[in-house]
Amino acid sequence: MANTKQFIPRDISWLSFNGRVLQEANDPTVPLQQRIRFLGIFSNNLDEFFRVRVATLKRMSDYSQKKKKLNIYFEENPQSILDEIQTIVLRQQNEFERIWKNIQVELKEQSVFLRSERQLNREQQQFVRDYFESQVRNNIIPLMIESLPQLPYIRDKSIYLGVLMRKQNTAYQDQYALIEVPVKSVGRFVELPSRPGQRHIILLEDIIRYNLPKIFPYFDFDIFEAWLFKVTKDAELEIDHDISMSFVEKMAKGIKNRRKGKPVRFVYDKEMDNGLLQYLISRLGLTKKSAIIPGGRIHNFRHFMDFPSVLPPVLQRKASFTHPALRNKLRVTDQVLQRDIMLHFPYHSFNSVIDLLREAAMDATVESIQITAYRLASESRIIHALINAARNGKRVTVMLELKARFDEEANLEWKTILEEEGITVLLGMPNMKVHAKLCVITSLQKRKRIRYGFVSTGNLNESSAKMYADHCLLTASATILNDAARVFEYLSKWRRGMGPLKKCRTLLLTPVSMRKKLVQLLEFEIKQAKAGKKAALTLKVNSLSDVELIRLLNKAATAGVVINLIVRGIYCPNFLLSKKGLRPYAISIVDEYLEHARVMMFFHGGKEKVYISSADWMIRNIDHRIEAAVEIHQPDIRKELKDILAIQLADNVKARLLEGTLPNEYVKGMGKRPVRSQIKIYQYLYGLAVSK
Repeated sequence: MANTKQFIPRDISWLSFNGRVLQEANDPTVPLQQRIRFLGIFSNNLDEFFRVRVATLKRMSDYSQKKKKLNIYFEENPQSILDEIQTIVLRQQNEFERIWKNIQVELKEQSVFLRSERQLNREQQQFVRDYFESQVRNNIIPLMIESLPQLPYIRDKSIYLGVLMRKQNTAYQDQYALIEVPVKSVGRFVELPSRPGQRHIILLEDIIRYNLPKIFPYFDFDIFEAWLFKVTKDAELEIDHDISMSFVEKMAKGIKNRRKGKPVRFVYDKEMDNGLLQYLISRLGLTKKSAIIPGGRIHNFRHFMDFPSVLPPVLQRKASFTHPALRNKLRVTDQVLQRDIMLHFPYHSFNSVIDLLREAAMDATVESIQITAYRLASESRIIHALINAARNGKRVTVMLELKARFDEEANLEWKTILEEEGITVLLGMPNMKVHAKLCVITSLQKRKRIRYGFVSTGNLNESSAKMYADHCLLTASATILNDAARVFEYLSKWRRGMGPLKKCRTLLLTPVSMRKKLVQLLEFEIKQAKAGKKAALTLKVNSLSDVELIRLLNKAATAGVVINLIVRGIYCPNFLLSKKGLRPYAISIVDEYLEHARVMMFFHGGKEKVYISSADWMIRNIDHRIEAAVEIHQPDIRKELKDILAIQLADNVKARLLEGTLPNEYVKGMGKRPVRSQIKIYQYLYGLAVSK
């Protein structure tokens, strides 16, 4: 395993990233509505972290005595990492509570009040009683858990009220009950009648708390108390190896069985009655090694990403705009057939991608459309365009990744919809995700087959394209599209081996060619530096944890290669000083948009090589997924990418330094003009648009 002096454990690094999200919630320059949303993002991120990474570490720890017999990747000491995670999470939880208290004060200053069940005036009390009867009562099932031989199934993404009931002035034993808060069917936030100029909001769980006497009228209790808690479970899908079952059947069974996952975290209101707390811990089968985390009165803050729009409007973000090469043009297709076009989301409108597919659906010369799909919007216009194409007689093939984590169920539903329309749905391989973002449209023009389409760094999802910063190359390059067609050939016949992928010469593909090419490019820069020549590279990824590539980066740094790194999330290198006493310049940018693009730029002896890619520099991406990178040759597009990277490297408002123990210190802009890269990039691209 890697030397700990050279590597930061990936899970500790990830917690540092989520700490940067929490910093956004604490930043007074961020609009209040967005700060609340960042609290929701932080909470949602942490939930997924426990479902996936902490659950994995627990399995590693449990199986540590057998690890020589198991073909899985192990951390050096999973239990010590789990202990460190617990310490960091508790510290972040305290910071979270502090920030939330401050935000509530600011909400009051804006005349927005969150009311508990104990803070209602008479009119609001009557409203809460009526609302409970009309909207809530039929959606709850109270359970007297002490009379049940087994604790009812606790849903992973739900919140629960643990209820304590007792009768005053008696020695009767306290009674416990459980109520699942029906957020999905009712909603979390309810606006109360308020005075003019004020907005009062109550949470659904507090409406239930107020009406507890109505829920339990048969037991002669007169004291009711309730505290919120939630349980996070292991989200690993256990895939059945029954050879008589299809892969789809196995996935469906795995999704169903996921509900049986072991609890990995129990978060509760720290004011909870101790007797009830110990009872729940015991019935849930939690131990001292479990992540048992006391918190405030409110849990499942992920719902706060959709906090009601009750605050005075602030200056809205600039609207996406059409790429200048496509503005006022009848067809996107005609422009793509003439020249390569790079779309930069969310600055450029995603509608151009939708339009390209819609045009193909109606174009009499188009024979087929092949496209990959990882995460789709709930009302996907991409899917609607593909269905329209199939109805117009086109051969449509969709590579639908069933193993896209937490989107498995939605993708199974899309599979049914697509197949009912006569679309060929490819499901990939059981042990390898397809993460490449590719589209190939084949057209027969004057008896000649022409291909056009795109290679992208991000998900083909028009909803996330409004918030995720990605690059998408629209192209009719024969060499690029022929390689992309070979990828689809492989995906349709993967049992025959990786021959089609190995024939690709333009696209860098995992797992067949990308690692080898990256190693060659890094070693070339090292050789140049050792020869006293200029050597440099800039890398932008979401995560950097691949041991072999980090070692080469470290070797390059010590040899004198000038290295710039922009890494949003996981960052595992702990670079040594070079001979000149320098380290790579490494930053993370966390701002309004999620920095999702992957870009690689190598000086390469003055013959610069610039790539966009779907792959992060992680073992899972480079060795265990189908990913694609493409080199950018067009001078104007290369310049755009280089200029965007330069703007991001100059960020001194939202950039944090990545070094040492990852303390998340902001890049200091003393004496410099403030550069907030996402605003500057918009201005840069919009300037290009209006000048053409």
